[in-house]
Amino acid sequence: MKVIKNKKYTYLLSISIIVLGLVMFFVKGLNYGIDFTGGTLIQLNVGEFVELEDAREFMDPFDKNASIIYAGADKQELIIKSTLDLSNEEISTIVNSFVAKYEMDDNNFQTQKFGPLMGKEIQGRAVLSVLIAAGLMLAYISFRFQFKFGVAAIVALIHDVLVTLAIYSVLRLPVNSSFIAAILTIVGYSINDTIVIFDRIREELKLNQRATLENIIDGSVALSLRRTVNTTLTTIIAVSSLYFLGVEDIKVLALPLLLGMISGTYSSLFIATPVWFSLKKGKTN
Repeated sequence: MKVIKNKKYTYLLSISIIVLGLVMFFVKGLNYGIDFTGGTLIQLNVGEFVELEDAREFMDPFDKNASIIYAGADKQELIIKSTLDLSNEEISTIVNSFVAKYEMDDNNFQTQKFGPLMGKEIQGRAVLSVLIAAGLMLAYISFRFQFKFGVAAIVALIHDVLVTLAIYSVLRLPVNSSFIAAILTIVGYSINDTIVIFDRIREELKLNQRATLENIIDGSVALSLRRTVNTTLTTIIAVSSLYFLGVEDIKVLALPLLLGMISGTYSSLFIATPVWFSLKKGKTN
């Protein structure tokens, strides 16, 4: 596998995705969920299954972009999330519409409002968590291997986060607290694959001291490829089951995990090792 020889192409692919995401971010921004923007949450125990189209009929006059998900074993509960600060009168109108049509108990609902300050606090904590995780990983890899290995690994982690954000920006997928949990999981998953490959490179450096650095890296990636791909496929199958068979709350966590795992495997093979090669050779291209 010619990882180093083809690094310009893998760099170009990653840069293209990230740049496209950045353009969409500056043009339209991310599709922040209620966790970040603040807004209104209405939870209704209707007592029977409600078609999504019927639920939207009651919500569209107030917020056409509101998120409506099911809860409960029989999907008899509705969780409505709106990024708008709905008034008490508007909330009452929505609830009364469900009460009138489905004859539900007018006490079987809960409402909650989130302020934008809370959303900013969550954003700040999310960024801080990622920075702390990256710093600790850099220290660990520098101690176990060497500083250049650590820098290359962090570059790969940043790549995974930016690629996932880019996909969310382009596809306008909702960014919420589950997304942040997924990002932190992706960071840990990606660094594991990277460490395995770096460990193989370190062993090959000791065993094949006469071989060129490029051949050692290509050989190490080839030796680690089956293990890395098999591990990723096994995990993807499990997470895909959660996404296709799980409830909505599970899906919003499973989707970024799927994207991040694919990106993490790719970056461990085609980003981290070429970056380390460039640092080792003292080159930037």
